[in-house]
Amino acid sequence: MIINTPRYFERILSVIIALCIPPLLVMIGVRLAMTMTFVSFEYHRPDFPPDFYGFTLEDRLRYAPYALDYLLNGEDIDFLANLTFPGGAPLFNNRELRHMQDVKVITEWAYRAAVGLGIVLIAASGILWMRGRWHLRAGLRAGGLITLAVIALIIVLAFVSWDIFFTAFHEAFFEGDSWLFLTSDTLIRLFPEQFWFDAAIFISGTAAISATALIVIAQRWKPERNI
Repeated sequence: MIINTPRYFERILSVIIALCIPPLLVMIGVRLAMTMTFVSFEYHRPDFPPDFYGFTLEDRLRYAPYALDYLLNGEDIDFLANLTFPGGAPLFNNRELRHMQDVKVITEWAYRAAVGLGIVLIAASGILWMRGRWHLRAGLRAGGLITLAVIALIIVLAFVSWDIFFTAFHEAFFEGDSWLFLTSDTLIRLFPEQFWFDAAIFISGTAAISATALIVIAQRWKPERNI
């Protein structure tokens, strides 16, 4: 089946594909990092920071899933607010609970955006598959290259000025100092700063591998260019 479309429309679709790919690949990495497989891998690393307030490896593996589950399920904040330590003290304080509410809002927004971008990407790719495969190839390749450029910047910032990068990220998404906690707070004990550094590298690496695969596929694919 051939769909007759103006040449400029095919170019626009190619650009749309290229722009959809980077955030989608990053979101795939984020979702993979939000699993107990990744968290458990981090906790079992020999150089992962110990908790100076008493959490053992088993404690971290027991409590961390609650935080992940809350971000991905449909429960309200009572899901976390009702959790307690064996002695009866709340697992999370009010400041931590407010922050987790903010994180859940951002997580849900990001997933909805990813679904929307995915639909746009599939639709644009479908049209170009039937009419302008050369432009589809160009869009996939450009998307991969843009992703690699963004990832390279993130990695450089992470290694050269992690504190600035980490602070700027939180100030962009959270109000005031609502994301700052004491080292004795549960969230910090479960997810110390080293965890987030490793997560950033993991997400970047996952996106970079996917982007490289797209570029290789696009390079080897030689569709005819429409005149």
